[in-house]
Amino acid sequence: MSFAQMIPAGLGMEDLITLMAAAAAGFAVYAVWSTLLVRDPMARRIKSVGLHRDELRQAMLAVQGNRARRRDGAVHVMRRLAERLKLLKTQQAEAITLRLAQAGYRSKDALVIYLFAKLALPFVLGGVAVVLVYFSGIWALSGTFKLLIALASVIAGAYAPEVFVANARQKRQHAMQKGLPDALDLLVICTEAGLALDAALTRVARETGPACPELAEELGICAVELGFLPERRLALENLAKRTALASIRGVVNTLQQTEKYGTPLSVSLRVLSTEFRSDRMMKAEEKAARLPATLTVPLILFILPSLFVVLLGPAVIGAIDGLRGVGY
Repeated sequence: MSFAQMIPAGLGMEDLITLMAAAAAGFAVYAVWSTLLVRDPMARRIKSVGLHRDELRQAMLAVQGNRARRRDGAVHVMRRLAERLKLLKTQQAEAITLRLAQAGYRSKDALVIYLFAKLALPFVLGGVAVVLVYFSGIWALSGTFKLLIALASVIAGAYAPEVFVANARQKRQHAMQKGLPDALDLLVICTEAGLALDAALTRVARETGPACPELAEELGICAVELGFLPERRLALENLAKRTALASIRGVVNTLQQTEKYGTPLSVSLRVLSTEFRSDRMMKAEEKAARLPATLTVPLILFILPSLFVVLLGPAVIGAIDGLRGVGY
C-alpha cells in the first residue's frame, strides 16, 4: 500500500501537511508553556500530607470511639454494682467527691471508679497473693508468713486508691502553690487595666495555662461560676474548697473583703503576691539550710568509706607485706 492510499478520502497532500504543521505548532507551544510554567512542588506534598492526616484522624477517632464504648460499658457495669450496693448514697460519698475534685478528677464517673477500685482491689490483690504464695511454690515460707502476706495484700488493696488520690492531690496542690504568685501578678495587672474579676480570672487562666495548667483550670472554673451563680461568694468559696490551700483561701478572703468593703483590689492582691513570693523564698532558704544535715547520712555511708579505702588502703597493704617479710 502506497503513502497516497493511506491518506483519508477528501484530503490532499497539502491538507495533510497543513494538519501536521498545526499539530507540530501546538506541541511546540505546549512544550514551551510547560517549560515556562512555575510549578509549586509543595502543593502536591501538602495535599498528600493533608489526605494522610485526615486518614490518621479518622482512624484515631475510630479507635477512640471503640475505647470510649468499651470504657462506657465498663463504667456502666461499675455504676450498676455501686447502685446495687448503695455506695453512692453513703455519707462519705460527698467527701470522697470533694477529695477527687481536689486531686483533679471531677468527672461524673470518678466516684464510681474510685468506689469500685476500693471494693475490688482487696479481693484482686488478695487472690493474686494467695495464688502466688500457696499454689505457685515460688517461695518456701511457713504458714504464718503466707497468711501475713495474704493479709498485707488485702490491706494494700484497700488503701491503694486512697494513697493514689492523696498523692495526686498533694502534687496538684504543690503545683498550684508554686504558680500562685505569678498568677496574682497577672491578676493585679488585669485589675489595674480595668477588667472585672471574672474577665481578669479568664485572662489569667489563659495566660498561665502553659506554665501551671492546674491553677489555670481552677481559675477558669471560678470565672465561669462567677457568671452564672446567684452569689459571687459561692464561686469564691467553691474555689477555696476545690484547691484546699491556705494561700488560695487567703486570696478568696481578700476578694470577698474587697467586694464587701470596697477597698482597692489591686493593692490587696499586690500585697498578697509579695507575701507569697517571700514565703516561697523562705521555703527555698529553709531547704538550702537543711541540705548539710541531709547530706550527712550519705556522706557517712558512701563517701567516707571510699575515702578511707583510698587513704588507708596502701598503708594497710604495706603493713601486711611487712609482717609477711618478718614472718619469713
